Amino acid sequence: MDEKLITRTIRTLRKKNKISLDKLSKLSGLSPGYLSKVERSEKAPPLSTLDKIALALGVELSDLLREDSDVVEDTQLAIVRKNQRKKVQATGSLYGYDWEALAFNKSGKNMEPFILSPAFDEKTIFHHEGEEFMYVLEGTHEFVYGDKTYILNEGDSIYYDACVPHTGRSLGEKKARVLVVTYSYKRNFHHPAYSGEEGN
Repeated sequence: MDEKLITRTIRTLRKKNKISLDKLSKLSGLSPGYLSKVERSEKAPPLSTLDKIALALGVELSDLLREDSDVVEDTQLAIVRKNQRKKVQATGSLYGYDWEALAFNKSGKNMEPFILSPAFDEKTIFHHEGEEFMYVLEGTHEFVYGDKTYILNEGDSIYYDACVPHTGRSLGEKKARVLVVTYSYKRNFHHPAYSGEEGN
């Protein structure tokens, strides 16, 4: 998947709903300058930042990954086949991990499942609202949570509050593959962002 599609979608949703950069900044906690840089960039910001932007826009994170041809299932059940996953390759802007969205076609969900492949030298610290569950599919993953470090091997799992600063990286000769499920309360689609303020 082209990262430029993600940054274009952010701008399109913001303009469509007449949200200014200043208002999006207040809703997301991100500076107007940073948001403007994201919209002009050809590379997507990290998942935690995308989630903040999606919440501020009153949409789901998966909405930023969809293409016009994608079918969205507004039902109790949605299936994503292996060859249908939304894959984004690692770049400098993605902070060194590949990721795959596993439920981009289900609307109205509380959880966002992904498969991540962290780089070997992860430096970025994340913290955001909600909870996360992590299960190591392959390899060895070093997980730093607050001031503690945990080594997770294939088959190990961990559940944690995402408000505590955390990061991680792959250890060994090949990248780890980690199933991550993030949880947050359902998006309120009668969001304060939709007040008719003209966007930049």
